[in-house]
Amino acid sequence: MTAGWAIREVGADDLAALSTVASATFVETFAGVLSGDAVVQHCLHANSIDAYRRHLDAGARAWLAEVDPGKAPIGFALMTAPDLPTAGAGDIELKRIYVLSRFHGDGIGAALMAQAIAAADGFDRLLLGVYAGNARAIAFYAKHGFAPIANRQYNVGGSLYDDIVLARPLAA
Repeated sequence: MTAGWAIREVGADDLAALSTVASATFVETFAGVLSGDAVVQHCLHANSIDAYRRHLDAGARAWLAEVDPGKAPIGFALMTAPDLPTAGAGDIELKRIYVLSRFHGDGIGAALMAQAIAAADGFDRLLLGVYAGNARAIAFYAKHGFAPIANRQYNVGGSLYDDIVLARPLAA
């Protein structure tokens, strides 16, 4: 436990907490930025309990950040096989990393990133996609050694948005 919060790897019993914090952080991040209908549809489908069960069943790893008292979920990271342009052998994807804004600046995002980087041992690069208009996230990723390698359009609830694909080389 650090400063009232801790990070732990997700297990099969954590799917509801993962789904809840995924939707909460996505709505908080993109309400007023992306179409409201797209945000809602994305949360219903991409952040459902079944969606996270499928990710974990396919070999994904996820971590929850929880706050005391009560261990309420306040952030998470999800790492999967890559599904990004320019992905190749030796790559792994940080599919999602979010922290509720009231906890920004507490080191939780950096701790989640450290978990993902440590879990990527044996891979050549860590990839991720980020909304092109999310300057704060892009700056966070640059601080952690990510650089742009491609662009893509990302489907959020049936609407397409511009993303930047970033990569971070990993130590051999």
